[in-house]
Amino acid sequence: MTAQGMRFHQDASTSNGTPNGSTHLEHHTQTYSNGTNGHTDTPEKLPQKNGIHPPTARATPQSFYGHEREEVTRLIIQALDDLGYQGAANTLSRESGYEVESPGVALFRHAVLQGDWSEAEALLFGSEPPDEGGGVSIHNGHHQGLKFVEGVDQDQLRFLLRKQKYLELLESKDLGRALMVLRQELTPLQQERSQLQQLSSMLVNTPDGLKKEAQWDGATGQSRHILLQELSKSISPSVMIPEHRLADLLDQVKRNQISHCLYHNPSRSPSLFADHVCDRSQFPLRTVLELGQNAGEVWAMEFSHDGKMLATSGQATDVLIYDTSTFQVLHRLVEHKDHVAYLAWSPDDRKLITCSHDKTARVWDAHSGQCILKIDHHNHDGPGGLTAAVWSPDGQSFVTGSLHGNHRLCLWSIDGEQLHNWEVDYRVQDCAISPNGKRMVVISSESQIIVYDYETYAEEYSILLKSQMTCVNISQDSQHMLINMANSEIQLIKINNAEIVKRYMGQQQGQFVIRSTFGGADQNLIISGSEDARVYIWHKENGTLIETLEGHQSPGCVNVVAWNPTDPCMFASGGDDHKVRIWSKENNDFQTKRRNRISTNPSTSSFRDNAGRG
Repeated sequence: MTAQGMRFHQDASTSNGTPNGSTHLEHHTQTYSNGTNGHTDTPEKLPQKNGIHPPTARATPQSFYGHEREEVTRLIIQALDDLGYQGAANTLSRESGYEVESPGVALFRHAVLQGDWSEAEALLFGSEPPDEGGGVSIHNGHHQGLKFVEGVDQDQLRFLLRKQKYLELLESKDLGRALMVLRQELTPLQQERSQLQQLSSMLVNTPDGLKKEAQWDGATGQSRHILLQELSKSISPSVMIPEHRLADLLDQVKRNQISHCLYHNPSRSPSLFADHVCDRSQFPLRTVLELGQNAGEVWAMEFSHDGKMLATSGQATDVLIYDTSTFQVLHRLVEHKDHVAYLAWSPDDRKLITCSHDKTARVWDAHSGQCILKIDHHNHDGPGGLTAAVWSPDGQSFVTGSLHGNHRLCLWSIDGEQLHNWEVDYRVQDCAISPNGKRMVVISSESQIIVYDYETYAEEYSILLKSQMTCVNISQDSQHMLINMANSEIQLIKINNAEIVKRYMGQQQGQFVIRSTFGGADQNLIISGSEDARVYIWHKENGTLIETLEGHQSPGCVNVVAWNPTDPCMFASGGDDHKVRIWSKENNDFQTKRRNRISTNPSTSSFRDNAGRG
């Protein structure tokens, strides 16, 4: 092992329940019409303009500080209803003459939520008016249908409606009618054959099996609301305003301000009352503490989820757990026989798993420091050992990854029982499970990214890259993976479709395992070590390199970084110089607070002295 970091292997052996936030159906008591968006016909059929009721019309400008008055008013009515101020929403609607949506849209919404599928289709697509043989028609007019956004595949919308109808019939065990819907209503729409085959196979399912296979929660769950949201995306927003539209617009304003705020790192959401900007002095830019207890290079490091502990490991055979209120050593874990290259906290922070080149993984009790489980089923004759471990979100099982052997990617229970072996032919460099428990991402030493359905264990897709990778992280929203590349590049990639969202450049990496991660209060930062002994921090949204921080001894690598999940103004870095550096903001009186905590808790300090080095 060199004195400059851990080398990676370069040789390849192989809603809230109120739909759309709109006023309820009983608010729309007028005779149904296909009037202009959001406008209502008066019972008296008096002349009107722009949907304004003549009795309440006033000489008001048609714009509101450059915005369409109708749009602003309808958004406010919807927002008032979202906030629960239905009386105020009705008053504004009555005074302005606008409604959130026409009665036709309200009837369509009601039909979907009540499961009246024939009425929903007629309202959405229109229906032929009856031939009444002359005279004045008294038909309610919904034969015209609703206005769609340009380019919508109307057969796809019919398929979604009829699929819901079909699933509900299966759930109620009305198999005869369900089969008729499948043959006479779904099949003629000529959608993807695989979809029809899947729906056909559900005929023999139990209700619970149906819900699991269709990923559907039943007629009494949220499925109808979800269907309505999906259909609304194809309806012109001027006709059917998207759910909680004003709140979404305010979120966009905040995100735009955050994207232009380089040092954005607050613990609370920006206020709407003032333009947002963060001061550089509130950003963690200086080392407030240097920890020298590690006996070798630091390769792995992670804060517990509650931020109260920090675990470190690396070239030495021991693992250190620190109390982050004082950064005194709580436990020194000493049972491994070789380098400890990886560690991970359980979701409840009660356990810590460590992976070693001695070809074992160990699970430790974080309170007592005792080893409670040893996994040694990765025995092999090749170099290297376990490279990665990740906990399932429920904390009842974990996955380990290895470079060699017959168990390169394996799922274990907390009792040590093997639950699944993926039997892969590649060498596992790192792996991560999405917080929602739906996917697992694995990177291999053969430059592959492999994405699995974690619930079924099935591979969803794999891609081959031109450069090797050293680590992978998944965002808290389970939407993106962060991949460290050996060609001095970090990529933010959408998990659903492998689309590269952003590239982060500047750090140096080519020979050793360097780890990056998400950082900041809202994971709005990207932070990484580097082979030039520096720490690099980028703005996640715009990719701007914010800071390059020096502190570790050069030459050498900063191998790993970790951001405190409960303190947005603290992160740690570990390097070849055997040091762990704690970083915080300029005006942080960290040392004073630390000394006070140690003086009031001397047992922690004495335990650290008894623990060994340092």
